Amino acid sequence: MRESVGLTGSALSLGYHGKQVVDGASLEIAAAEVTALVGPNGSGKSTLLRALARLHKPDAGEITFPDGESALSLTSKDFARRVTLLSQSRPTPNGVSVRDVVGYGRHPYRGRWRHDDPDGNRAITHAMDVTGVAAMAERAVDELSGGELQRVWLATCLAQDTGVLLLDEPTTFLDLRYQVEILDLMRDLADDHGVAVGVVLHDLNQAAAVADRIALLDQGRIRATGTPAEVLQADALSETYGIRIEVGTDPATGLVTTQPVGKHLQRQTLQQRS
Repeated sequence: MRESVGLTGSALSLGYHGKQVVDGASLEIAAAEVTALVGPNGSGKSTLLRALARLHKPDAGEITFPDGESALSLTSKDFARRVTLLSQSRPTPNGVSVRDVVGYGRHPYRGRWRHDDPDGNRAITHAMDVTGVAAMAERAVDELSGGELQRVWLATCLAQDTGVLLLDEPTTFLDLRYQVEILDLMRDLADDHGVAVGVVLHDLNQAAAVADRIALLDQGRIRATGTPAEVLQADALSETYGIRIEVGTDPATGLVTTQPVGKHLQRQTLQQRS
């Protein structure tokens, strides 16, 4: 099931309508790790992730599995058995049950008839259990809250049973509880199941909390890759985002923390010091 877990993009150049968006980016999504892509809007994060999911054809470069096999050479069905993507938005079907939507994730394994997928029920049940949506299996997905629906789509991806999971801004529009649950689930998938997780995040503190490695993108190029402590440096972040960003360490957790400093925070800091 999990042969050649992981995915690597090498010297990828990507563009839209003749305009280059990503220039020579190389990135590894490694097994049993969470790799977070961060950077300002327009820096190329989502485009790079979509390229790794084969939804954006590279103008140059290569995408390979750890055994050296080219991801671009596989059939769509074979690729979908190894890599899955949770995109930013998906249309919500009306009147379709949670279980049936999660079952959509089994499409790479099914022929014309559902009985062609003997492992389907196990994978669907496991995906719903892991994401905490089993209790709502018979509910229609158009009746769910945003956080519940996001977990259902994640369960759909897990039912696809791949070794590589790519997520594009999975915590956007979720309240704090569901954000934490999604981040915890990503960590569990890497730690407990050996999944290679690649995720686009806007929140730098979330990236620091969940990721083993971070890639900082700036104007279509990967400016830095490494551990959160290595990448989340005040000077590099401030220059990349165009705003002063202070970096520290949470004394309780030991995690890197970041704080953008706007004019009101600067004023409050000066008042406190005076």
